[in-house]
Amino acid sequence: MTGAQDPSSTEPAGPPAVRARLFVADPLSAGASVGLKPAQAHYLRHVLRLKAGDVIGLFNGRDGEWTGAIAGFGKGWASVDVGVLRRSQGREPDLWLLFAPIKHARIDYLAQKATELGVSRLQPVITDRTAVSRVNTDRLAANAVEAAQQTGRLTVPEVGEPALLGALLETWPADRRLMFCDESGSGPPVADALAAARDAARLPWAILIGPEGGFSTDELDALSKLPFVMPVSLGPRLLRADTAAVAALACWQAALGDWAGATPGS
Repeated sequence: MTGAQDPSSTEPAGPPAVRARLFVADPLSAGASVGLKPAQAHYLRHVLRLKAGDVIGLFNGRDGEWTGAIAGFGKGWASVDVGVLRRSQGREPDLWLLFAPIKHARIDYLAQKATELGVSRLQPVITDRTAVSRVNTDRLAANAVEAAQQTGRLTVPEVGEPALLGALLETWPADRRLMFCDESGSGPPVADALAAARDAARLPWAILIGPEGGFSTDELDALSKLPFVMPVSLGPRLLRADTAAVAALACWQAALGDWAGATPGS
């Protein structure tokens, strides 16, 4: 007999498919109820056209990802009933990105792509030649949340307040390595430097990208003297700051990060 399937032989169904993923601050556990922010409620109801009973995914960076059934909508609110665990929380790379602020559209792009590439902290730094002095950290955080929701991450990067590069280096954590993208060309090729640093793959790391005008002579000199700094060259072409950040992060992830199977910071 063909064409029929014994119902008793089918495997148990997994968690239901979700229509969207949302980052929330609330603790997540089976049976809990979560109230969504007005913007989230608007997105589900008026953009995605979801209704009561539809299933979404919820994550908070601590408790893994859970299913949530929309319980109802109101004026500027929505309530979601937490269902079952979809994915357990796992360790992610402990990787910071230090970058000199750039113009709005490009800093939005940088925050989104850095989140997609697994950064755990976005840290604006003010250098001698930084042209943009004001940073909207709330906007950076919103871009990071949106990117995390869309790309399947279970965490959202922290966003630091802008800080002077010198002040950050003076209080630098002793165990965190810093990959410094040196546009002067004095560093070794990035692939060679990362290959030589594989023994440090499980340490916490950071990547430093300079401003559009490059680092000053004093900054280059100071960075070259620090024992935790690893200068690298990103090649013969002059890259824009946002392009350099994506390139450096991709190289690091491929050599030392979770693309290579390592879990930095463990």
